[in-house]
Amino acid sequence: MARKKIFKTEMISDKDGIRFATPEPVAEYRAKRLQCKVIADISCGIGGQAIYFAKWCEFVYAIEIDPKKIAYAKKNAKIMGVSNIEFITGDALSSDVIAKLPELNVVFSDPARPPAEKERTINNLSPSIPEVMKAYADKTLNFAFEAPPQISPEKIPFDCEKEYMSLEGKLNRLNLYFGDLKKADVSAIALPGSNIIRKNHRNRNVHRSRKPDVYAYEPEECVTKAGLLEQLTSSFKEHDVSIFEIDEKRVLVTSNHLLECKLFKNSYKVVQVMNFDIIKINSYLKQNSFGNVIIRASIEPEKYWEARNTLEKELNGERKAHLFLKENDAIVCEVLDQ
Repeated sequence: MARKKIFKTEMISDKDGIRFATPEPVAEYRAKRLQCKVIADISCGIGGQAIYFAKWCEFVYAIEIDPKKIAYAKKNAKIMGVSNIEFITGDALSSDVIAKLPELNVVFSDPARPPAEKERTINNLSPSIPEVMKAYADKTLNFAFEAPPQISPEKIPFDCEKEYMSLEGKLNRLNLYFGDLKKADVSAIALPGSNIIRKNHRNRNVHRSRKPDVYAYEPEECVTKAGLLEQLTSSFKEHDVSIFEIDEKRVLVTSNHLLECKLFKNSYKVVQVMNFDIIKINSYLKQNSFGNVIIRASIEPEKYWEARNTLEKELNGERKAHLFLKENDAIVCEVLDQ
């Protein structure tokens, strides 16, 4: 039996159940967003999300086909002091299971997906979104689904809100909201906290810079995946702000002014831009009291450590450099104290 502290109180499960358990900040946020009188959580697993639904909803029906997971879910609910859940073992799409349910305010589904795919797709969820919505059409029109966050908004062929979620700086979840739950076409939220941006279709034209300005800001991954970086950048109306694309995976917002935004996961001072020459960069870092270098570029692991060891040779200062590489340029940055 394996345990992991993704909740303040440890959840009980086997290794597989813990692997797919919902992190506490995600479970709490979704429970608040879906707060209602009666909710059904289908494919509830070991109960992490259902337990948080129970904290914010009057009653929860938690359905799971695996009796072992249901047993763990019941134990976890007891540990967490939750009693307003009815656990049902069975196929969530079967008429026998659905007949046990009253009229619902919301149905939430975290469907199974293949452990590995060449490309994540909405079509490989099990049970599928159309299957769930058809099966529960007489119970509610409000549905929420979890989907792989690697899927971009344009590849989701449903009339729903696509909400991309980052957790502690990393892309973590994609929530799809149907019916009255939909608040926008696309949105992004960074957890912990509730730092949200929703698509508003009122973007100003945003300048794209070939060089960084004095300050550079790294947006949360949920914002870039949702395609909302231009909207976020254009929201700084009082300052000249531009987008600085480094490579296919990395993009910064840059300005000559200090900016404050909770959808930036890192803020930097650009201290030097120079040609990418490891020996010259090492000399510069040595002269300016740097001691460590984090390379922010697409580079193979073995070459990463070879390059980093060369860059850090004989460095003994206390400053830490973040080194972004764009074509032949090396951009030396330092995290701002905020």
